[in-house]
Formats: sequence, structure tokens, C-alpha cells
Amino acid sequence: MRYIDEYRDAAAARGLAARIRASTTRPWTIMEICGGQTHTIVKYGIEELLPDSLRLVHGPGCPVCVTPLEIIDRAIAIASQPEVIFTSFGDMLRVPGSTRDLLSVKAEHGNVRIVYSPLDAVRIARENPSKRVVFFAVGFETTAPPNAMAVAQAHRLGLANFSILCSHVLVPPAMHAILSSPANRVQGFLAAGHVCTVMGYEEYFPIARDYRVPIVVTGFEPLDILQGIAMTVRQLEAGAAEVENQYSRSVRREGNPAARRLLEEVFEVTDRKWRGIGTIPSSGYRLREKYAAFDAERIFAVEKIEAQESPLCIAGQVLQGIKRPHDCPAFGRECTPEHPLGAPMVSSEGACAAYYHFAAS
Repeated sequence: MRYIDEYRDAAAARGLAARIRASTTRPWTIMEICGGQTHTIVKYGIEELLPDSLRLVHGPGCPVCVTPLEIIDRAIAIASQPEVIFTSFGDMLRVPGSTRDLLSVKAEHGNVRIVYSPLDAVRIARENPSKRVVFFAVGFETTAPPNAMAVAQAHRLGLANFSILCSHVLVPPAMHAILSSPANRVQGFLAAGHVCTVMGYEEYFPIARDYRVPIVVTGFEPLDILQGIAMTVRQLEAGAAEVENQYSRSVRREGNPAARRLLEEVFEVTDRKWRGIGTIPSSGYRLREKYAAFDAERIFAVEKIEAQESPLCIAGQVLQGIKRPHDCPAFGRECTPEHPLGAPMVSSEGACAAYYHFAAS
């Protein structure tokens, strides 16, 4: 734990916080993109160390949270079929659909299995040639490369019984959508370090230039967050709008070239609907035509399944940084981790779950 503890040193955190307080002369609003960063901020009480004039708002960087309701319903429809083995990471099983979740399908004797890698799903397909094996491929650019690898491997092996239900989304288009909204109040960003580990950060230069906002690629430990905030505040106070890399121990400007080549081979960019937000142009991945035989939506003809969000849930406003979880009248009442109305209360990266478990009312 020594190397992790280095990034959780209390004295160093207090020193960074003092530097932030000393350099902040005006009110500023900064958004951290990633749900993992949100949990660090809330769990370690980072906001309590900051000046009152510096406000952190939580972005749409929780992959479970932004998966649209109809995709969950489509997953449930596929998983309910008797010839299907439906595989998924565990955090998707309790995300509520319109009437139930994948865990309910499993309880009703559906063959729903938790896996730890999409390659596990490929192995299951090889071991069960009489079954149709589907992997639930959700997430940002971080999880897309292993999912692309699974599809490419299934293609090489000729596994006609393997497919993915794809709901990948991309960070830069979401930032464009937030900044171009009339309700926007974000003045600077902490960009998600794991996404940039894969993709690099060249995509952020036009965003910083066009919207005049500083963007700091930031890690996930308390000292990472505080240093990222300090770097962002320094730019805001100076009137600068640059892209900087706090997370240099993991992120390079060009990202991971091999992973990016694989993504380019298997996926193409498409419009994607985000839960609670709506459709954002060119904000997601879909399988290229070469790999269409592995597209579960086509195979099971579930594309026309649509759904309506609960009118009580304000997840979309939370994910855009317009409101906080405590602003929701259902928070901690109709909506709890045991009985969630929206995905942000379920996910380990969800802002609502973070506030429920760690933040005072």
C-alpha cells in the first residue's frame, strides 16, 4: 500500500488545500468528469478543504449512470430468452430498467452471469456452442479496447454464437454538450485520467480553445484531485485556457496507440443517447459493418424497444452538473441504493450513491 498511501498523505493534502485557498480570489465552478473522481472527492471530504467560493460539480463520467434506460430494457429482453447466456460486469445487474433489472432476470432462472473480462464471455461461448452468449459492453473509452479485442477474437475464431450489446460513449462530445448548454456554469474541467490513458488528450485542445476553459487531466487519489484543482484554479485566475496533464505517471499526450488502433478497427463513431441527457451527436461507438454479425441489437431485433425515465429522477441534471444529488426530492426517500430510481444511486461511481454513503445531508 506504500505507493497508494503516498497519494493520500494528509499533510500534503492540507498543503495543497492551503495553496488553493491562497490563490482563489473569485468564485469558480469546476467539473470533475469521472465518477471515480467524484467518489474520492466525497469520501475524503475534499470539498471541505476548499474555499467556499470554489464549487465542484459532478459530471457525466459514470458509465453505468449514462447507459440509457432502453438499453437496460433491451438487455433484459435478451437475457430473458432461454437460449441466451447473458454476461456482464456486476455493476450493471442492479441498474433499474422500466420495470425490473438484470438481477431479477437471474432470480427468475435467467442465465445471467457476472464476468470479470469480456474475454471470459468469449471463453463461455466456445464452451457452450449450443447457446447464444451476449456480453453487455458499456462504458467510456476506458473499457472499449478490451471489448473490441473480444469481438476481434470471436471473429478470428468464427464464434457465430457470440455477440455484444454495445452502449459505449465518448467523453469529449459530452463536454461539448455541457459547455454549449444555456444552463452551463462550468468554467474548468478535471478530465478523466483513465480515459486519457487510452485516448491521450489531443482531443481536448479544441475544447479548451473554443470554449475558453482550462482542462486538467487528473488522477483519482486525493492528492491527484487536489493538485488538479490547484492547476485549474491557477489557470482560471490567470485567464488561461490550456490543457495540462496532472496524471503524468499514467497518461501520455498520444495515449495508447495500440488500443486506439484496435478501437478504430472494430468500432465507428455514432450518435448515442445518454440516460437523463438525451442524444449527443457523435458521442458513442457502434460496431463497424465488418463486425455486424456480433451486434446483439441486430441479432435479437431489440432496437425498437424504447422507455421513459421516472419523472421523480433528476439524474440528467446531476450528470450535467446543474444540480447535486441532495437537490433531488426523491434522494434518500423514494430513491435509495436498495430501491433506486436511477443509475447514479446504484453505480459504484454514481454521484448519488457517493452522497448517500459518504456525505452529510
